[in-house]
Amino acid sequence: MGEDSQPQTRLWTRNFVLAIVTNLFISMVFYLLMTSMALYAVERFQASDSAAGFASSAFIVGSMVARLFAGRLLDTLGRRRVLLASLAVFVVASLLYLPANTLGLLLALRFVHGLAFGAGNTAIAAAVQTLIPPARRSEGTGYFGLSATLATALGPSLAIQLSSNGEYEGIFYFCAASSVISLIIAFTLRLPERVRSPGKHSGHHEPSRRSRLSALLDPDALPIASVIFVVGLAYSGILAFLVSYAKARGMSDSAGIFFLLYAAAVLASRLFVGRIQDRRGDNSVMYPTLAFFALGLAMLALEPSVWSIGLAGILVGFGFGALLPCAQTIAVTAVPPARMGTGISTFYFMLDAGTGLGPVVLGALVPVLGYAGMYGALSLLMCSAVLLYFLVHGRTHRGPRRA
Repeated sequence: MGEDSQPQTRLWTRNFVLAIVTNLFISMVFYLLMTSMALYAVERFQASDSAAGFASSAFIVGSMVARLFAGRLLDTLGRRRVLLASLAVFVVASLLYLPANTLGLLLALRFVHGLAFGAGNTAIAAAVQTLIPPARRSEGTGYFGLSATLATALGPSLAIQLSSNGEYEGIFYFCAASSVISLIIAFTLRLPERVRSPGKHSGHHEPSRRSRLSALLDPDALPIASVIFVVGLAYSGILAFLVSYAKARGMSDSAGIFFLLYAAAVLASRLFVGRIQDRRGDNSVMYPTLAFFALGLAMLALEPSVWSIGLAGILVGFGFGALLPCAQTIAVTAVPPARMGTGISTFYFMLDAGTGLGPVVLGALVPVLGYAGMYGALSLLMCSAVLLYFLVHGRTHRGPRRA
């Protein structure tokens, strides 16, 4: 048979809940540091704009490198070993921000911290798929993703509060505590491991045909992951520039309203979108969520107001926030069970690549098009993502998947 022990018949098991909580604390560290690190580099080390930007993006670079190899490690060493080892490094890295007293040390630490995050996040995402009944895979993936959604809503606002007086020690202490908690909970997790089948055959691809690249990025997951690359690039325009856009228009508070309504929309969507995908097929949710995301970006291209930015948050929540678990379900279903770890790492590698590359490309567009023009261009980009999805998946996957 070749994959896990006895299949799960219930969704809400002890281990599923613990996996969600573990991912919540990991994600809290990510969002707290991503939203504060550039400003910290400027205030602590008088870093230039480019160096300050790299203080944030070095984490994503490390995460991308880790995801290239995490899938292979999960499929060979095992999910629990990779998860615990990654979270141990994650804890150590979280404790080293205060002693890091030069910009060079900070950049190196951010890269190593990203390595640990990429490996740990891939491990927990792959492990949780073994805890979800196949017939409820999209629904379960959506519920698991709520942990990251909650961190999206809480992390940035908490970072602002903890650093309101210009001191960042509170952020670092909170991140260290969250990292320790995630490691402790992970020790209590019981994760089914893949049982090796006799011989070396482990999937759709014969070893003689599998290139070195396909051992790192699964070919079966790449089609839907290419869509997620475009989606991640578009979302990076919100992560990197929405606060600056709102501040430039004298509407700083509206950015907070955007993320609050975004989180509320994602929470609402997870209650039903996964069930619809499981029962009616991938296209029934992917086309609407891609369209909602494009509309949300178009709203940001309008003359900004509290209502337009708030509505954009709702649309992006039902778009980007809802389509991520749906697309991840497609990636997981596309790969052989023995290659699930590599499939998930491929999915997240492409998401990180789009999110990391986006600010660089879009930063060059802002002086030319302005913020509104940039969001208009991103809305058109998402329209092209609809066509890309049709070409790589939508035209051949219309009905519900079999359990």
